[in-house]
Amino acid sequence: MSDYISIYKAIENELKSLSKENTTLIAVSKTKPYEVVREAYIQGIREFGENYIPEAIEKFTRLREEFPEANGNVNVHHIGPVQSGTLRKLFGVFSYTHGVGSFSSLGELAKRAEKEKKLIRYFLQTNLTGENTKHGFSLETLLENKNTLSNYQNEFCIWEGFMGMGPSSGDLMETKLAFTKLSNFRKEHFPTLQLSMGMSGDYTMAVELGSNFVRIGSKIFGERDYGTHSV
Repeated sequence: MSDYISIYKAIENELKSLSKENTTLIAVSKTKPYEVVREAYIQGIREFGENYIPEAIEKFTRLREEFPEANGNVNVHHIGPVQSGTLRKLFGVFSYTHGVGSFSSLGELAKRAEKEKKLIRYFLQTNLTGENTKHGFSLETLLENKNTLSNYQNEFCIWEGFMGMGPSSGDLMETKLAFTKLSNFRKEHFPTLQLSMGMSGDYTMAVELGSNFVRIGSKIFGERDYGTHSV
């Protein structure tokens, strides 16, 4: 039996030493089988991250059936890009979505939340590096629409803040520049909102720059189990 909670708690303590901000540690369980999620839940982990919607529905529906109390004490974070055609499936499973990267998806999310009457909290995904392979808003676009962004919220659809990632190369200097850019942008223009930055390879830097949510998988659960998910 793997001791997931000890690793999780050790990282939480590290996060507390790095920043005065409250930082939520998301244990990224994407591609891991149900048995891993079940064991992590039994040990005390309550914040999970998933990319693939069908996989998450299967695992967390099963978890909540086996442990009814999990309906009220587990947060599942969708950490992949949000697509207008599939976002309706987010409701009822996910508490947060970190990848809203277009106005069409944002508008559809708000409409669907009001229709479903199920709460979801979202982060606007930013493209901090200008890479064509990256999903998300440029900071310039967000600034141009600063006065209308809050219009997409309603009582069931809550805007938490911004999500950002470093370059695909993983270069830590470039990653620091990207995180600093988003941190300064938040401080100057949206100081009440939160940041979702940082993964296994760069989370300490992200937290030092003000991140409120970090997404860590391999340090907690080991390397990903590829080929086990539904797209």
